[in-house]
Amino acid sequence: MNARTEPAQAGSDAIARPPLVRELLLVAGLFLVYKVGRQPATGHTGEAFHNAHRVWDFERAVHLPGEGAVQSLLLHGDGLAHLANTYYATVHFPATAAFLVWLYLCRPAHYVWARRVLAAVTAAALVLHLLFPLAPPRLLAATGLVDTARVYGPSVYGDPATDSLSNQFAAMPSLHFGWALMVAVGLIVATRSRWRWLWSAHPLLTLLVIVGTANHYWLDAILAAALLGLALAVIHLPDRTATTAGRAQGGLVPAQRDERALVGAGR
Repeated sequence: MNARTEPAQAGSDAIARPPLVRELLLVAGLFLVYKVGRQPATGHTGEAFHNAHRVWDFERAVHLPGEGAVQSLLLHGDGLAHLANTYYATVHFPATAAFLVWLYLCRPAHYVWARRVLAAVTAAALVLHLLFPLAPPRLLAATGLVDTARVYGPSVYGDPATDSLSNQFAAMPSLHFGWALMVAVGLIVATRSRWRWLWSAHPLLTLLVIVGTANHYWLDAILAAALLGLALAVIHLPDRTATTAGRAQGGLVPAQRDERALVGAGR
């Protein structure tokens, strides 16, 4: 028996996987609560644009880089803008769902942790969407930015005046960025490959897309990262799993060390 590998695999298998039906109902319920809960903020148009002016002026006052600098990169060609819009429209939910499915199947303890963190961040975002409705930069004339989805397509939003399926005044914080950052953090923590840090490209690309397409301000992403950091500080992994913690240190987990010590003592 290879003492460095097989006991660790057995330890990971021993972690209880939550019941599938319960998890499906729980995740679906949380998503529905979020979608329905955002709707009361849709009618606050005046407040949303007032807050947008405040955010825009604050960013300029603290000398954050202009969102237009990122968008100008996309506007060099129709194809690049279209690709960014497609990424914005199609990657957000599938990537997060695939992340949770993989964790559920392969890293049950990490799955429970990640689900709790995502639920906490999403709940906090919902509260902020209701308390601080915010028009995105693509709708604020003062920014001078182009609504790339409307011009180059594809777009997930309709006319704000008639769109009843989404709340376009829920820009802060950006869950596109918050979820993408959690996907990267979760995969880096749950895997051991020397290439795992490349997962950080997902939130970085998401950040460039949400800003370049004028769907979010820099502050939307900054606040999302702050909320995620707070959630990670409060919600910890239930246990250090044998598949990650033990090997990350280049040795055995405590239970394995005790076993090796007992074997050595009996010789």
